[in-house]
Amino acid sequence: MHLAYPAVLAALLFCIGLYGVLARRNAILVLMSVELMLNAVNLNLVAFDVWLRDTLHSGQALTLFTIAIAAAEIGIGLAIVLAVYRNRGTSDIDRLRDTAETDDAETLPDSADTAGTEPAPGRADEKTGKTKKAEATT
Repeated sequence: MHLAYPAVLAALLFCIGLYGVLARRNAILVLMSVELMLNAVNLNLVAFDVWLRDTLHSGQALTLFTIAIAAAEIGIGLAIVLAVYRNRGTSDIDRLRDTAETDDAETLPDSADTAGTEPAPGRADEKTGKTKKAEATT
């Protein structure tokens, strides 16, 4: 068997996976595309191992490690996607940009002027709703 056949097939699989990573919006489809790319790499490793007639079969051993890492990656990735879906209600990658932190000074009203001041005598305290009596100073 020629080396060109599995190499071309692996290149096609990798290109399809790369297109899926770049063009898809759904996080689960992106993870599936990454898995497709890893499978293309595994195909190359095994094909070159057979072509070089390696006595140690290092290509096949690396393929087993890659499969183990891919399984761990997909498990952790799916757990993260499920947690994001439960919190946000969507797994759309573009909508995940909303999780970036914003500047608190722009979103909150300016409360630095009123921080630590006591309400005027006879006025209701906003936090407790109780009125304070004016204290006599001696």
